[in-house]
Amino acid sequence: MAVIQLKGERRPSVGKGGARKSRAAGNIPSVVYGHGEVPVAVNISARELELALLQHKGGNVIVSLALNPGDYTALIRDVQYDPVTHKILHLDFQNISLTEMVQVKVTIHLTGIAVGVKDAGGVLETITREIEVRCLPTAIPSRLDLDVTKLGVGESLHVRDLIAEGITILSDPDTTIATVVAPTVQEDRPAGEAAVAAAEPEVVGAKGKKEEGEDDKKEKPKAKG
Repeated sequence: MAVIQLKGERRPSVGKGGARKSRAAGNIPSVVYGHGEVPVAVNISARELELALLQHKGGNVIVSLALNPGDYTALIRDVQYDPVTHKILHLDFQNISLTEMVQVKVTIHLTGIAVGVKDAGGVLETITREIEVRCLPTAIPSRLDLDVTKLGVGESLHVRDLIAEGITILSDPDTTIATVVAPTVQEDRPAGEAAVAAAEPEVVGAKGKKEEGEDDKKEKPKAKG
């Protein structure tokens, strides 16, 4: 697994005020924790991080973080984004050892076109997009591929169908990853039928209703004398 190089500096002030000052200066307020050490508040250049991540594919990133003083090997564990601009607001780095097992989530990537989709018009539904694994940091896969080509309508693939070497899968093996469902069949109605039904006026019963001019047809009483 590739390791990206980053430089940072210890953050003198913490809290919301310190975080705002960091962002205003073009930095991302961050924290390094774990491996039995006291958490350290740091600043990471937003531009440098963006350039580093552009060169890395995958959800898990090992970072060689150079601080003054101190160097850390870390995993990016949590990323907070601005809901409007989608810019990174905060990072959590977990200090690790390359010789100790870590527990991470790995993305599942489906490959191929399911036979149930191609030949039977079915729909491929993705149920699970990532799983939990344990391995050495250097063995973390960028993703796990799963071929769906032989999947027919009504058939599913599960976590137990994944092929993974050098890692231990922690997720439930019976968890469904993908399935092909039958196409939805809708009963067609004649195109004009619905329109006619909508345009047809409501029938009002005429029982008990007077005909126009009915009173005029009645014989008027004759005048006396």
